[in-house]
Amino acid sequence: MQPVRHLVSIDDISLEEMTALFRAADRFSADPRGFANFAPGLITASLFYEPSTRTRLSFESAMLRLGGGVLTAAEMTSSSASKGESLADTVRVVGGGYADLIVLRHPSEGAARLAADYSPVPVVNAGDGSHEHPTQTLCDLYNLHVERGRIAGLDVVLAGDLKYSRTVHSFAYALARFGANIVCVPQPGFEMPDYVLRRLREEFGVEPMRADAKRLGALAAKTDAVYLTPHKPHQLSLFTDASHWEVEHVDAVYMTRPQTERYSDGERQQRDYLRIEKGSMGAESLRDAVVMHPLPRRDEIAADMDDDPRSIYFKQTARGVPIRMAILSWLLGRLPEAPLAAPRIDVNHRSKVAHNPCPNPSCISRTETRHASPSFAVIARTPLRARCGYCSREFTFRFVGCASTRNYHAPESHSVRQILPGNLVFFSDRDQAEEHGFHATQSVLA
Repeated sequence: MQPVRHLVSIDDISLEEMTALFRAADRFSADPRGFANFAPGLITASLFYEPSTRTRLSFESAMLRLGGGVLTAAEMTSSSASKGESLADTVRVVGGGYADLIVLRHPSEGAARLAADYSPVPVVNAGDGSHEHPTQTLCDLYNLHVERGRIAGLDVVLAGDLKYSRTVHSFAYALARFGANIVCVPQPGFEMPDYVLRRLREEFGVEPMRADAKRLGALAAKTDAVYLTPHKPHQLSLFTDASHWEVEHVDAVYMTRPQTERYSDGERQQRDYLRIEKGSMGAESLRDAVVMHPLPRRDEIAADMDDDPRSIYFKQTARGVPIRMAILSWLLGRLPEAPLAAPRIDVNHRSKVAHNPCPNPSCISRTETRHASPSFAVIARTPLRARCGYCSREFTFRFVGCASTRNYHAPESHSVRQILPGNLVFFSDRDQAEEHGFHATQSVLA
């Protein structure tokens, strides 16, 4: 039996598969009512632990247009979750006979990864906290494909709340994989997180540079811009001062709302949020830039932009249906141009000690402890670095233990290199290590 494919992260799908989905979405878009024989008798379940309009309705519309059925749990507080049922148990029940595919939205980061671990049917991540939103990313990429005919080499501005926007994080990773350039224009105090920038640099070869954004005019007047490009400094030096990048032309501006539902009390006091209006889009570099937004919007895009031919955000949402028709058809094995390949294997290790080193309070490993056993992936061995297997947040630690010997070491100790990855245990201090029954080695005592 073929392993189940899930769409938890944008990393779960190859560039070739994305391109095949775009071609299928073109077909579905041309005749949205002509494919009612694609999925007869199949059912999707919408499990939404957070509010949603566009994502949920576009998925349900997509399944109905494919000839399938839909089960909707749009307000999970009225489900057995309110009685204390775990996410793991819920997906086992729903995937065990009720539905052929689960579309999940959840406030905890890494929730979709946990659901995929327990679900017998495909799980689609419709947003997990501020972590990822891969189907929105595929929708956004598809819009660039339609509007620009390509993605590689485009210059795309990401503006607004870059700290908490899961759509921005997934979109940045995908743009980097396609070889696009990114100009970050953040709301002050809501810059792209370090862990996102680090991953862009280490996994995709993206080089961050200071951007000279004078040519962006009013759009970047109140913030510092950063240019993220797959070009290397020596390549940039052929045609620019490699110490910074002067933004001359933009292909797309992707605006995001303030993610106030994830803000701390101090962050909610924001004033003068970045705003797109006719005046701020008057710069020469933005003359041909399409304006995108995942919606819902608040005041960050003025109403006077709605009739501007560069504004495509309502087209963007409409195109969410054909791209999600393609996603559903693919995961259900009904898309000939994108045959299901073996799933990507994550090299994650379950912690052998009842200790969770993940620093993220919103991680599913902290909010659902019954089934979310702490797990981790090793990023590098010299020096040792690791990240959470659920939310991808990198660990910080002062000592490293071995679950086999029950000894703990200084991270720079040669002995740490000899510990099998699955036996690694991460501690923030000596007290924590010793509370869990670990003993100091000479590297710690020296």
